[in-house]
Amino acid sequence: MDSPRFASSNAAQEQDTPAPNVVPANEYYSSSNYISRHRTLGSSRKPASIHSPNDPMAHSEAATKYRRPRRGSHDDKATKPRRFLIDVDETQKLILEQEDTDGDFQITVNDVGPKVITLGTADSAGFNKYDIRGTYMLSNLLQELSLAQDYGRKYVVLDEARLNENPVDRLSRMIRHHFWDGLTRRIDSEGLELIANDPKNRSKNTAPRIYIPFGEDEVLEYYKNVSVQKPHLKLDVEQLPEVITPKYVQSINDKPGILALAMTKFTNDEGQETLKGVPFVVPGGRFNEMYGWDSYFESLGLLVDGRLELAKGMVDNFVYEIKHYGKILNANRSYYLTRTQPPFLTDMILKVYDRLPYSLEIENKQWLAVAFTAAIKEYLTVWMSQHRYDPESGLSRFYSEGIGMPPETEATHFDHVIKPYADRKGVSVEEYSRLYNEGLVDEPQLDTYFKHDRAVRESGHDTTYRLDNCAADIATVDLNSLLYKYEMDIAETIQSIFGDSFETPYFASYDTSLSTDHPETIVHTSAEWFERARVRQERINRLCWNEERGMYFDYDTRLKAQGTYESVTTFYTMWSGLADREKAEKMMVNALPLFEVTGGLVSGTESSRGTITLSRPNRQWDFPFGWAPHQIMAWIAFEKYGFMDEAKRTCYRWLYTITKSFVDFNGVVPEKFDVVNMTHRVQVEYGNVGLDFKFIPREGFGWMNASYQVGLGYMDRGLRRALGAVMDPCKVFKGRALAVEKSQQNNTNESIATQPPDVTTRLVRPNSLRRV
Repeated sequence: MDSPRFASSNAAQEQDTPAPNVVPANEYYSSSNYISRHRTLGSSRKPASIHSPNDPMAHSEAATKYRRPRRGSHDDKATKPRRFLIDVDETQKLILEQEDTDGDFQITVNDVGPKVITLGTADSAGFNKYDIRGTYMLSNLLQELSLAQDYGRKYVVLDEARLNENPVDRLSRMIRHHFWDGLTRRIDSEGLELIANDPKNRSKNTAPRIYIPFGEDEVLEYYKNVSVQKPHLKLDVEQLPEVITPKYVQSINDKPGILALAMTKFTNDEGQETLKGVPFVVPGGRFNEMYGWDSYFESLGLLVDGRLELAKGMVDNFVYEIKHYGKILNANRSYYLTRTQPPFLTDMILKVYDRLPYSLEIENKQWLAVAFTAAIKEYLTVWMSQHRYDPESGLSRFYSEGIGMPPETEATHFDHVIKPYADRKGVSVEEYSRLYNEGLVDEPQLDTYFKHDRAVRESGHDTTYRLDNCAADIATVDLNSLLYKYEMDIAETIQSIFGDSFETPYFASYDTSLSTDHPETIVHTSAEWFERARVRQERINRLCWNEERGMYFDYDTRLKAQGTYESVTTFYTMWSGLADREKAEKMMVNALPLFEVTGGLVSGTESSRGTITLSRPNRQWDFPFGWAPHQIMAWIAFEKYGFMDEAKRTCYRWLYTITKSFVDFNGVVPEKFDVVNMTHRVQVEYGNVGLDFKFIPREGFGWMNASYQVGLGYMDRGLRRALGAVMDPCKVFKGRALAVEKSQQNNTNESIATQPPDVTTRLVRPNSLRRV
């Protein structure tokens, strides 16, 4: 009999052991301590000597005994949590043969198999049987078997808790422990092979290639050494010129490559000082590089999940891009060198800064100064310079200085545009495209078309009828709200952290670009930036606010007229704090009903999109599609102005859409949704990303992952329970409305609608967090 002290120690150990459904796969399937407690069986990588003495697989006779087929009995009732004794390969084969009727290596609601598999319980050595039923449990079983194979398991004891796990908990855990890691990249000797792969490369030259900025001689030498040390990579190392022109960018379109990002020095195992890439997160699928606005939303999810250093590294990479490429790039591929994306850097910087350890306050402030210097440079030299700044309206536009056709699109993407010109010239579409890209034909109409097409892609909203053939002329509500946020963030940071005086190098903008006499440095004050914000706010309200409609619209700088397209981006004005209280209330009354649908917030209204025909197909940023960035921006916007019921409701709708798809379709987390028809199987240009996987999703999709983690912070206990049960939003909010009414009748102070969230993960930046 154990001594009391020893028994107590055992009890404590058992109490400290995490529930099997919350343990990450790398611990559950590979940790010898965890495995031995749960009698996980067999592994080609695990010698018998390290099995627990109580493990039946430690002895060959016992192993044979427990693997021998036996007559079993059904175990319909269990007094303790079930664990199943599983032959990994045989069970996977059985599932696919019996249940995967459409042959896509997934178990979904579209499969028409019996949706039941019988497993033997581990405690009975496989004698007692239990049925695993339904799409969700069977797809989870398929996923767990795939994870077991990753860690070399041939036989496992699998906890039932991992098969019937609450889907909210399971998806959040997968994002936190698996998806972020699956999307993390690093550009250096170790990470080049993965990041150099470019599914968008349509050129004949597919060898991995990296471009190094001018003046980065140490980095250039590093990659040249890598190409010698790893000849199998066949790495081509190129250095960019000091001045990167649109003509130069076009000249290397047939030699696309990854653009170098920030590196840090470290000492390797041999005691040598070398370089290591600063990690970052990619969106996923064919988007295998660091994207502009994707990275901002990904960083919000990373911060919720405690991945502070990864989020900080992404800021550092943006600072590197501004320093060496002149802007935050659409993404770090050579064909994106002339194109940026929506600006979120100041908010991204501050959200990271607010979470840095107080013990390193001096270093943190130095980091903040470097980052804000880059943000000021971006603001002045990109957004307040030609051609993006419109001096007459005082607002900014998207505008890319590229030449020719965007090379990253699918081969036939522009065929319908090129065909009339090719027919008139009597050549094929392919031949005319070559002539146009090489400047051998002069076609002003095509030049205008591609000017607007590049601007649409820079906007991030590629594509939409809102910006069709006019994007470079449109001062969008979203862009100018983001720049207002820049101006306010810079003003408040200079005032509260830098003593109302912040020195940077001199950066030219539209107002100063013609000046030849200027100082090397300039001192910024908060008053200057508050005034910039006031002026932009006044102009947006004057040119973009529609009192009759109760919402904001884009402004056409060429036609000098307010647009008519109803876009969910009207709520950017609340996210940035630009809208006053009266306008915010009008938007909640007039605009929100236009965009709130079953699955969340739709990008635009059906009437604004217009009629869809064979010659006028759906565009992915129009009705009926919903996107993670719009949802996150709206939740934060509503919360800022105190509309918490609306924030929770729209957030639940979106999380329900993700959760239902996750449950019904083998754990899929796609790039976007049709939030009206409630499907990720969208019939639209580019299709959808995140669907192409076997057995188990490995990445999800960057900003979709983030929206889930951020959104859970808006769920109170009642909503989280409803979400776990995958309850339809219409039923949920009808029930909650009745609960509130009953609560008010009973004069109670708290109801299901007013319970606080279990864990606050929302990312509104209250004044209490701002450092002084």
